Amino acid sequence: MAGEVVVDALPYIDQGYDEPGVREAAFAMVEEECRRYRPTKNYLEHLPPLNVSSFKLLLCIMNLSDFRIVYPWKLFNETLRITSAPEWKLNEVGAWTECVDNSQAQLEHQAVRILNLQLMLEYCCPAWQRYLQTLADLEKIASKKLAELRQQLQEVNWQRKSLQTKGGEQLRALEAKWVSLVSQNYENQQAVVWLRNITQVKQNPQPLQL
Repeated sequence: MAGEVVVDALPYIDQGYDEPGVREAAFAMVEEECRRYRPTKNYLEHLPPLNVSSFKLLLCIMNLSDFRIVYPWKLFNETLRITSAPEWKLNEVGAWTECVDNSQAQLEHQAVRILNLQLMLEYCCPAWQRYLQTLADLEKIASKKLAELRQQLQEVNWQRKSLQTKGGEQLRALEAKWVSLVSQNYENQQAVVWLRNITQVKQNPQPLQL
């Protein structure tokens, strides 16, 4: 594959990381990697916007005592708008019928809202408690999964260390054998050169110079 990188480092047995220039070379490689794979400015842009409705519900529960006594009637008084027929239609029954229908619709709307508030006051606390319990259960599951992943990561690291340690011993043994063979080859080459020189001297003896 084009651009394929073969990782041949063995960090558990490799030496020489403290030598001059190694640290600078590593930082240069990291900077080059960052230039080629620059992250986006907002790494949360793929997530949906934050839902603050839960915090609003919590605020209602925290102020439950005041909310139960004051809020429904305050809401009723502030939002109810009952109007009469216009002056030019005071004698028309249809205009007054329309006003009555409008008032009844507003009253029914407020009644439904009060009913919703009463239902919320009755069931919101248990619902919120179940929601918090669900969050706690999810947190336990996530913590357990995290612990399992960390354990697996630790096991992988131990396996890597064991394999690299055994491989390091084999590499050192092979390196020592290689050095020994190279030394023997060098000694053999020196012996061959010496024998050639001796043979040439015997085949071509030089007369003594007086």
